[in-house]
Amino acid sequence: MNILAIETSCDETSASIIKDGKIEVSTVINSQMDIHKAYGGVVPEIASRHHVENITLVIEEVLEKSKMNIESIDAFAVTYGPGLIGSLLIGLEAAKTLSLIYNKPLIPVHHISGHIYANNLVGSLKFPLICLVISGGHTEILYMKDNYKYKILGSTLDDAVGEAYDKVARVLDFEYPGGPVVDKLSEKGVDSYVLPMPLDDDTYNFSFSGLKSAVINLINKERMKKNDIRKEDLCASFQNIIVKTLVKKTMRAVKQYKVKQLLLAGGVSANKQIRKTFEEECNKINIELLVPPIKYCTDNAAMIGCSAFYKKVKKNDYKINPKSVERLK
Repeated sequence: MNILAIETSCDETSASIIKDGKIEVSTVINSQMDIHKAYGGVVPEIASRHHVENITLVIEEVLEKSKMNIESIDAFAVTYGPGLIGSLLIGLEAAKTLSLIYNKPLIPVHHISGHIYANNLVGSLKFPLICLVISGGHTEILYMKDNYKYKILGSTLDDAVGEAYDKVARVLDFEYPGGPVVDKLSEKGVDSYVLPMPLDDDTYNFSFSGLKSAVINLINKERMKKNDIRKEDLCASFQNIIVKTLVKKTMRAVKQYKVKQLLLAGGVSANKQIRKTFEEECNKINIELLVPPIKYCTDNAAMIGCSAFYKKVKKNDYKINPKSVERLK
């Protein structure tokens, strides 16, 4: 089964052809990162305008790369939410149009479901499993007993982990996106700043606003005193606290639910220290860890095509609208 998937939830215009939910035939990603860098973050109106300009070109290119024609496609998949309304609308309308014209199934996919199933490109999902979703807008621990059977064990009560990274990076005057810069500098630093452990309790919930505020307050105080800020050390201290928090709660869930596998998903799963630490922890208890390659961690249509393959759709819903906020279910 060949699925042509479209992803436009934020600032990447992407299309991909996925075979049988696990084989990438071809993928095209048109990134707007350099455009939004000047603004220190994604500007929704600018993002949606560029999606309009690029969507047709990206779809044509992915077909050309695959050496396939549109008649060879069995279904169309698309991200319907969560994300930026204007951006989602472009991809959703493109997929609806293709489905209607060629009389083929339309499969709407939740963005986070896409991130989870990106792991299918590197290995088979083995149930039951635990998945840690870490991105700019999400921090969640999920339990899955089968395909599309989600149970949210815990989520962030305020800032998502990626959001905390970006805000700290902005105060340190790093260019957008700041998360990868923090990760890179932390390798050169020493964990020498004292920072609070966020929401260190028995739940599976997270809270990073206090940690973010502690870092920002520390930076402001040091600047008022005209003291030098050891950026590498501060990045190391901040990142170590983040990693400890994520690992402690996630590995507790892995042990409590006696799962066969742990998945990492979302843009922040590209973080080197997070990947390395989880690999070490999983090796200790002989649990298989699946982590997508770096290119599949950030937003892409390949992950949407993988997820769509496992979703059962009875009939095409052309009235479906984009959702800026949508709980995974």
